Amino acid sequence: MRSPSSSLIAAVTKRLEGKVAIIIGGASGIGECTAKLFARYGAKVVIADVQDDLGKSVSEDATNSTGGTMSYVHCDVSKEQDVKNLIDVTMEKYGKLDTMFNNAGIFGDLDQSFLESKYENYRRVYDVNAIGSALGAKHAARVMIPAKKGSILFTASTTSVVAGGATSAYAMSKHAIVGLTKNLCVELGEYGIRVNCISPYGVVTPLVTNAFSMQASKAQDIINKSTNLKEAVLESKDIAEAAVYLGSDESKYVSGMNLIVDGGYSTTNPSFVTVMNNSI
Repeated sequence: MRSPSSSLIAAVTKRLEGKVAIIIGGASGIGECTAKLFARYGAKVVIADVQDDLGKSVSEDATNSTGGTMSYVHCDVSKEQDVKNLIDVTMEKYGKLDTMFNNAGIFGDLDQSFLESKYENYRRVYDVNAIGSALGAKHAARVMIPAKKGSILFTASTTSVVAGGATSAYAMSKHAIVGLTKNLCVELGEYGIRVNCISPYGVVTPLVTNAFSMQASKAQDIINKSTNLKEAVLESKDIAEAAVYLGSDESKYVSGMNLIVDGGYSTTNPSFVTVMNNSI
């Protein structure tokens, strides 16, 4: 006879068993970590990205290491046909879709002031971050509505609640995701579909280190010094755990939420104290 503790462990490790999830942007960073965690918890996972070699490698490694089921599909989220194909392939393979995590994102040009910014940069950032998220949700909803259930997730950012920490193009795209989350929560709620987004503070991922041409240790040091919550380090797995919660039945009545994972960063403005300390 199994002990209560072993039964609890078994239940936790199978918390996503029987579910099918798509993780867009799953070849690296937060997406990769989330895809592996979903698979570890028992979900059948399809990762989508434009980094084909990385995506295939992650899929193979995760399948071997977790004993789960993971596959890769090429998808440029700014192209609707790619997104449609991603959903169609998943449905052909598994017959359903429980969780759609729209996690693809880019920073765009970081060295331009607002007056120097170009239309092409705004268009590119918005196409991937905002329009790509909308297309992912649209085609996920297409197959979730007949099933009368599903969870649609987006990656937003703390720039959706705190100003000045990013370029206008990036901030605009992330605000759009929060607005999309709330609107779809209302429109799709009648079909049993939950819609939420996650807003992380700084997570050291390849996207961050490549964009700022900075070693991971240096980037982590800067982020650690600027955080509100000390003695803890925000990692990709923390965002992955948030996505697992929102994609699982544990959050069956949670919808329309912007889950801010920032250790309280967005609740405070340290500027006055900083200036005072530097003036004394």
